[in-house]
Amino acid sequence: MPALINPSILSADFANLERDLGRIANADYAHVDVMDNHFVPNLTLGVPVVTRLAEVSPVPLDLHLMIEDADRWAPAYAEAGAASVTFHLEAAQAPVRLARELRAGGARVGVALRPATPVEPLLDLLDEIDMILVMTVEPGFGGQSFIEGTLPKIRRARAAIDETGAATWIQVDGGVARGTIARIAAAGANVFVAGSAVYGADDPAAEIDALRALATS
Repeated sequence: MPALINPSILSADFANLERDLGRIANADYAHVDVMDNHFVPNLTLGVPVVTRLAEVSPVPLDLHLMIEDADRWAPAYAEAGAASVTFHLEAAQAPVRLARELRAGGARVGVALRPATPVEPLLDLLDEIDMILVMTVEPGFGGQSFIEGTLPKIRRARAAIDETGAATWIQVDGGVARGTIARIAAAGANVFVAGSAVYGADDPAAEIDALRALATS
């Protein structure tokens, strides 16, 4: 499948989110980080804001929930209009049940892994999930440097997906920029979250096109 570029609005201007969503209208999704100041040491936004963003965004919303008790709270984000909802494996008590609930709510399902969390527990569950999100920085803050040691995890996930014929996507979040995206793609990822690289550019739309080209070259 083609490379998908999902700019993270964590790097947008929170006082002008509708405007900054308009600046990435050529993206595939808008990546929205939801943080609760418990699972990660940062606090962003919740269901009411996501509901409104879904109403005004020119592209579908790709939610990344960095929250505790995902089993309880994640379904509300599918109900809020998110096209994709990703929860952390480390924060879910019953990930398969939650994945099925999110799918029943009309959302694609992603499961995220911190850099030190192995991917192997997910490889027997590929039919239950639509996407594996490999965090390539520690979750919580934008603008961090890419962790090279996560590349083998991406390769293992890609090998398992290809072997089984699953349609599961591999998303990478953290340190994605012009200098890293080609080797992340070569490792097997096909969905790329770029925050500061896109919103820090003079022309975010042009940067999205440049990243997409590098990921498919």
